[in-house]
Amino acid sequence: MKRVGVIGGGTMGVGIAYVCAQAGGAVTVVEPDDERAERMRGIIRDTAAGAVKRGKFSSAEADALDRGIERVREISDLAEGFDVIIESVFEDLELKRSVLASAAARNPDLLASNTSALSIDSLAEAVPDPSRFLGMHFFNPVWSLKLVEIVRGDATSEDALETARALAAWMGKESLVVHDVPGFATSRLDLIASLEAMRMLESGVTSAEEIDRAATLAYRHPVGPLRLSDIVGLDVRLDVARALEAAHGSRFAPPKILEQMVAEGKLGVKSGQGFFHWPQ
Repeated sequence: MKRVGVIGGGTMGVGIAYVCAQAGGAVTVVEPDDERAERMRGIIRDTAAGAVKRGKFSSAEADALDRGIERVREISDLAEGFDVIIESVFEDLELKRSVLASAAARNPDLLASNTSALSIDSLAEAVPDPSRFLGMHFFNPVWSLKLVEIVRGDATSEDALETARALAAWMGKESLVVHDVPGFATSRLDLIASLEAMRMLESGVTSAEEIDRAATLAYRHPVGPLRLSDIVGLDVRLDVARALEAAHGSRFAPPKILEQMVAEGKLGVKSGQGFFHWPQ
């Protein structure tokens, strides 16, 4: 049984915990906020119940999945020697560095950051042994999307890469390995499409609904770029756009409609309103 630590019980953390528990792992999630932890537990149970209804697994397996996930409040509450600890907190460089330094002190075999844009080499500065550190970029919803983008830093060892590949396969995922370039591969592809969709909406080409229909019908995307942006969080989109603009130039500049919506607190699913309305 693999022992997995997940730091952060938000949207991505809960998905990572779910797939690891589904694979048979013993999962411990660090989440200091009681309300967020309760919401995490509800999402896990609801998602498992939905899988039972679809015949993906049995009620007994759903119960076992739920029991396989433990919650603690602090990183210091984690035992030492986990197979992997995956950090999944907000996309803030200093916050992630602080979290990773504390996680490294628990001496896991592998330490990973679920970041979609931040430099692995910059994050590695907080880690005593960067040879055992890398990026594992998951996609939302984690239980549905099969890709994990593994990001190797300058100091990442071949052993760490092989361990990460094996962990991804154990979770039922496909993996690809990319170098530590801002935006990696997938974030650049995803963001440029979403920013162009926003510019189309801003200039009055058509409605948000029709733009997303174009993506799903013409290109078989499961979710359109504007709806996906709402799911990711418009504040996250804005932060990533600004970071990639600084690294790669004006083609990643955030549209004014995105800046305005974030300033108004319209963040997508998390606030109930983004490009679409999301009833709580």
